[in-house]
Amino acid sequence: MSKLLHIVVAAVCAGLLLGPGPCDAQPYPSRPIRMIVPAAPGGGIDILARIVGQKLNESWGQPVVVENRAGASGSIGATLAARAAPDGYTLLMASTGTLMAVATASPDGSIPAGAFEVRRELTPITLVAAPPYLLVVHPALAAGSVAELIALAKARPGTLNFGSSGSGAASHLAAELFNAVAGLNMVHVPYKGQGQAVADLLAGQVQLMFSPAPPVTPHIRAGSLRALAVTGAKRSAFEANLPTVSEAGLPGYEATGWFGLLGPANLPAELVQRLNAEVVRILMLDDVRARLAQLGAEPAPSTADGFTRYINDDVGKWLKLIRDLGIKMEN
Repeated sequence: MSKLLHIVVAAVCAGLLLGPGPCDAQPYPSRPIRMIVPAAPGGGIDILARIVGQKLNESWGQPVVVENRAGASGSIGATLAARAAPDGYTLLMASTGTLMAVATASPDGSIPAGAFEVRRELTPITLVAAPPYLLVVHPALAAGSVAELIALAKARPGTLNFGSSGSGAASHLAAELFNAVAGLNMVHVPYKGQGQAVADLLAGQVQLMFSPAPPVTPHIRAGSLRALAVTGAKRSAFEANLPTVSEAGLPGYEATGWFGLLGPANLPAELVQRLNAEVVRILMLDDVRARLAQLGAEPAPSTADGFTRYINDDVGKWLKLIRDLGIKMEN
């Protein structure tokens, strides 16, 4: 009987009776993980991906390779992640703009009808941060406040340019909302990532930008950029001296971006739970919180279900703005 039992167990483990099974399974992760960033190096999304990736590497002993795939407003990187095997070895550090690119992708450039549901395309894992943006200008611009910027833009319609990390990115939509509420005609200049946009802002090729804090905070502190306001409903804990846009001359204005971790659609629940728990733990580490604070960001971890609802609500809000203003999306 004992001999027969050994034969059966050996056959199962060899896949002869039931095919590949638990005896073949390796603990996750057993090989390097690819984390796709759908933007060029140097922007807020890239910085956050590298912070989280390094900590995952330290936790699990497997390399986390950050792969920058910029282009088409983030849809190139998002599509690459969406088409990957749902095995936990391809992840996506996404932003507002990434999901807007997915939501608005269509061959004829039209905005698809119906409500957006993120789980048709990707699997949300956790929100990483949801900071207000900073309204920053080149120091040469004769605008030291939101009110002065609005007055200048009205006096010179169509001559002020604002940069963004791409069409449909939060940095783009926040500026379009500002244009609409203030009745302005500032011109959009899209880039392939926040890093490139910030570089041209520093060089004076564009005059202003609505940017996440990480890529611009060092330049604000160095005096090479001027911050006028934050875009949230309340002042930022990291920029307490800056008014909100609403306080500074545009009542009712509010815009935030977000960054979060996702995987391909149909990622197994146990992998989602494992990744969520580990990234949430990482975001609460003192050194990670300190690093984010230096960049003007604060962690905002969530459950996977909560992140799913957050994305769907956020994309719905911005899709309405795009439809109402007739904004052309260039995926």
